[in-house]
Amino acid sequence: MFETTFRNLDDTLRKDAGCSSELDYIEQTSWVLFLKYLDDFEADREAAAKLNGERYQRILSDEYAWTTWAMPKTADGKLDYNKALTGDDLKEFVDNKLFPYLKSFRVTAERADTIEYKIGEIFHELKNKLQSGYSLREVITKVDELRFRSNEEKHEMSSLYEDKIKNMGNAGRNGGEYYTPRPLIRTIVKVVNPKLGNKVYDGAVGSAGFLCEAYEFMRTSKQLTAKEFEQLQRKTFYGKEKKSLAYIIGVMNMILHGIEAPNIIHTNTLGENIADIQEKDRVDIVLANPPFGGSERVEVQENFPIRTSETAYLFLQHFIKILRVGGRCGIVIKNTFLSNTDNASVALRKQLLEECDLQAVLELPGGAFTGTGVKTVVLFFEKGRATEKVWYYQLNLSRNLGKTNSLNERDLEEFITLSASQADSENSWSVNVKDIDKSTWDLTANNPNRKDTTDKRTPEEILAEIEELDLEAATAIAAIKELL
Repeated sequence: MFETTFRNLDDTLRKDAGCSSELDYIEQTSWVLFLKYLDDFEADREAAAKLNGERYQRILSDEYAWTTWAMPKTADGKLDYNKALTGDDLKEFVDNKLFPYLKSFRVTAERADTIEYKIGEIFHELKNKLQSGYSLREVITKVDELRFRSNEEKHEMSSLYEDKIKNMGNAGRNGGEYYTPRPLIRTIVKVVNPKLGNKVYDGAVGSAGFLCEAYEFMRTSKQLTAKEFEQLQRKTFYGKEKKSLAYIIGVMNMILHGIEAPNIIHTNTLGENIADIQEKDRVDIVLANPPFGGSERVEVQENFPIRTSETAYLFLQHFIKILRVGGRCGIVIKNTFLSNTDNASVALRKQLLEECDLQAVLELPGGAFTGTGVKTVVLFFEKGRATEKVWYYQLNLSRNLGKTNSLNERDLEEFITLSASQADSENSWSVNVKDIDKSTWDLTANNPNRKDTTDKRTPEEILAEIEELDLEAATAIAAIKELL
């Protein structure tokens, strides 16, 4: 039912003049989904309070409740057409009353780590793009079919929402910045292994895939007490995101995964001078895939000791700085970082190896990120001691990766197994830092254990062998004909 509803929603949005791409579809679906989720969330809270003989004060006033303006029902549970707004009336109410009311929560909420504040944050960044109030009525009616009451329903909904984010990522370059393959994220989370009590951070949060997967990993790691669950909810996951749409999607994704008031801030992480980071700001775990290939302005570059316009290199400096001593990081970066000879690359590799223990480098094949042939590596490091040895793993697959043949968790099983012991294999090897050229700090991943299958023959030698094989085939055919 969920999947069918999502398809029908896209069909409706596609027909509206205000929505022109997958990015619009997910943005507009998100705010309506959020308000339906909020209604179910409040209904659950109200029912729990009643069981305890208590009274629950709803967050939204009656006029703005889902069951008042969106889906008023008759006694038999059907839409009350006499009360339900539609057409211009519905659009006017949403644009001129509902959205301003929801935005006001950012000012009136008591604290930033509450769902009230997140309501204000989300709707401060959003606007209703649907131009037809009749299309909006269709969207609302379809979303009302969805339920967020049981854990199974929430899990299915969050999975489908992830699929929509993936589709958005495949729709264009801007959307693609927000999507990292979930099998890769799960692998990074398993290897970094965040523990209850750790503060987990992503400064380039995008759709919050890393934080959502870390939440699932930690939530299911043991039977949680009420206190531990509260800590996981409110004092464990933190993020920052520059772009408005990504911020909205990230918050919504975390809420659908069960984190009621995500600690995500809408800000440019790189706009902060890393010299201002204090001990109270530090984190235990960093999980991230910062955007690479971007270019930052000179005034932003001045926030960092190693000046560069490359966005990913600025993020790496930020992550090293914000980690506590003993803190661990898993970060995706372009593989050219390992060998680039520009001053910033050399200085940053030197800093990484001298201030952190670069424990592992996972080299991914081209196509690991659907829709792009960019080759990437994942760096796993711990802050606080210099690197003595780097363990490399080269992911070699017998197939080409693409949209219909994407990276899966089975592909990464050997890496996870070997990473624990850092054993040598056909795909893995180690390099001592004392053997690295200190003038370049080059970390190029050259696998010494894999058999070289490259054909070393010249074109002339290959053509000569083809001619010889053709002659042998012709002789054999002639001999058969004589026998016949």
